[in-house]
Amino acid sequence: MTTSSDQPVQSPSAPLIELKNVGKNYGNIVALHGIDLRVGAGEVTGVLGDNGAGKSTLIKIMAGLHKQSEGELFVDGTPRTFDSPRDALDLGIATVYQDLAVVALMPVWRNFFLGQELTKGRFFKTLDTNAMRATTIEELRKMGIDLPDVDAPIGALSGGQRQCVAIARAIFFGARVLILDEPTAALGVKQSGMVLRYISAAKEQGLGVVFITHNPHHAYLVGDHFVLLDRGRQKLDCTYDDISLDELTTEMAGGQELATLTHELGR
Repeated sequence: MTTSSDQPVQSPSAPLIELKNVGKNYGNIVALHGIDLRVGAGEVTGVLGDNGAGKSTLIKIMAGLHKQSEGELFVDGTPRTFDSPRDALDLGIATVYQDLAVVALMPVWRNFFLGQELTKGRFFKTLDTNAMRATTIEELRKMGIDLPDVDAPIGALSGGQRQCVAIARAIFFGARVLILDEPTAALGVKQSGMVLRYISAAKEQGLGVVFITHNPHHAYLVGDHFVLLDRGRQKLDCTYDDISLDELTTEMAGGQELATLTHELGR
């Protein structure tokens, strides 16, 4: 196990996305400082931290919503500057936010193609609803998602099903890196398990996944590499083989601070 003071071991091939010594200031407020993160093809990097740890700021930098104040961001080993989320998407970096930004009353297939609808007709273009329905069914099945009716409103699906539709949509539209914002946060055990299976399926298809979560158990089930944030700083940087679930949970709960408090309380 290595801490933020140690140098991470570099992969022989360039990661799909990598951050080196990245920081973000909002005026005099330091939201992030000294963050190193990387994710390779076919890997899941779990980014853990409680509320206020800096996870949201990190997402916004990787998604192109905010520019870092310091440090560098690399895609395929090349330094990049994102001026907008479009820049990130054009390089295959897609973010699935916790609120999913779906239109609850629209059918599943309409949400799947929302903003990127297929059309037909040479002069008078109309929506190609049959093609969009068929493509939605096919792409969901590729991910192992078998919905009974893609004409049903997406709001009628379970939280886990909606997350999986969003993941399949991102992959279909060319994502090579998936940034998942707390995808299991509001889900029960069964629905969380469903989402974790589809994260593993994305990994098996060769995608790089950044799994943002406050749940060490979920991160450990699918993660290959873990980064722990604490009040905008990087507290931990290690691989699956370097840490046990108990150790990861302890670090997430406060590590040495928790051990000291337990000793003081005589527990």
